[in-house]
Order: sequence, then C-alpha cells, then structure tokens
Amino acid sequence: MKVLLVDDDNDIRDVITQSLTRHGLEVVAASGVKEALQQVVSQSFDVLVTDLHMPGAGDGFAVVTAMRHFQPGALTIILSGYPDLPEAMQAISQNVDQVLSKPVPISELVKVIQSKATDRKLSTLSNKETVATILEREADMTVERWLWRVEKVEALASIPLSPEERTSFVREILRNIVTRLLKVRDMEAPAIPSPGAVAQGRLRHGQGYTAPLVVQESRILQVSIFETIQRNLPGVDFSLVLGDVMLIADEVDSQLTQTIDSFLQVDKETPAPEKL
Repeated sequence: MKVLLVDDDNDIRDVITQSLTRHGLEVVAASGVKEALQQVVSQSFDVLVTDLHMPGAGDGFAVVTAMRHFQPGALTIILSGYPDLPEAMQAISQNVDQVLSKPVPISELVKVIQSKATDRKLSTLSNKETVATILEREADMTVERWLWRVEKVEALASIPLSPEERTSFVREILRNIVTRLLKVRDMEAPAIPSPGAVAQGRLRHGQGYTAPLVVQESRILQVSIFETIQRNLPGVDFSLVLGDVMLIADEVDSQLTQTIDSFLQVDKETPAPEKL
C-alpha cells in the first residue's frame, strides 16, 4: 500500500517513514499542507496519515478534505497530540476513518492501516460502478442532455427536425462507445466499423447539415457523456476512470470519422447539376 505521511516535525516524520517502510509500506512524506496537497493531486494513495496541527495555512483537516475529494477511496488517519471535542466532531463530519493520539506506537498505526485499509478497499470496490455501467444506465438522460444542448445552438436548431429525427442514431453511437469500454480497451486497436455512424452521416447529409455541424454535434455528445460521468462521480471506480475517459474520447473521434466519411461520400455520389 502507498501512504502519504504529512507532519511538520522532521524527526517524527523520519521515524514514522522508516518504520512504515520496514513494514512493507511505500511512504511519500510531506512536511506541510501545501506540499501534501501537491502530492494528493499528482499521485495515487491508499492511505493518508496526517498530523492535525501544523503551522501555515490550513491543517490536517485541509489535507483530509482534499484527499476525500480527489481520492475518496483512500483511508484517512489523523494524528493529534491533544484532540478535543470540537476536533473530534469535525473528524466525524469529514468521515475521517481514525483519530490516533500522539505519540502513537508504530505497531498500532500499522495495525490500523492494514485492517482498515483492507476493509475500506473491499467496501469501496463492492459499491463502485464502471463508467460503462453508468453510461448504459444513464443512456436516456445522456441523450436528453445532448438534445437540450444541441437545441441551444442556433445553427443546429435552425434545421427543422423532430426530437426523434435528431436523435435517431445517437443512442446506437452511445452503445458503440459502451461496447468499446467493455470489449476493446486497447488505444491502438483498429476502428470498429459502426453501421450507425455511417447511417448517421448519410442521414445528416439528407437533412441539410454541413460537415462542421456534424462535428459540432459530436463534440456536444462528448460533453454530455463527460457530464454524465461527473454527475455520477462519487460512485465511479477510480481505478479505471482515466483510461475510460481516454477510450471515450478516442471512440467518439472514431465514430465521428466514420460519420464524416459517409457524409462526404454522399457528396461524391450526388451528380453535379447540369450547366445550361
């Protein structure tokens, strides 16, 4: 397990770092809140162990808040030399997993880390959803939000289509994105042929779209997908989310490429008007 240790006392920080390392834990040490926050946003951690009272802006609770926001699956442990009732209540309100009084025996700290981190990880994983599952469950809402955004764009809204005509192949394209997340996770994999994207290009040509408008619709779809993920962020399995976002962007581009190719092919098939 990887531990972020935050303490402004150099001697205490060194002793705890060496002791936890001897117990097989990987430790990244920070001497204050600012340094700790930089680590929280740049690395992944299983455990946060932070002193409560530190000089400078913020304190241990600021680090806990950041960890809860960016890495909600991490175990959070606060070390306090003199915990009082208000601090105990704040710890409860911020869902701190454990408050230990300093000086804490290293054996006790290790025991807490090993037992609570394992329990939290099992509990977290059992309640988390993949991005693919969320997009499947939220497909109707994603399409509704996409349609709402499209109708806010004057150039798109000026094309007189019913909601059914406008969204005819959007759900199929969304299903293709979910399939990519579930079955083809290689970023270098060849594009999967998409009959829906091809049909979308031919349909949009007949409906009076231009190629830039087709591209704009695709961009709006990507925004709507990411909004769906953001709305469900507390329930997302963060171990896969970065790769999923990259795959979604890649697959949206693949679908758009096939749509545009189909759109332009209709142009080639359409005979030029005869000159008088």
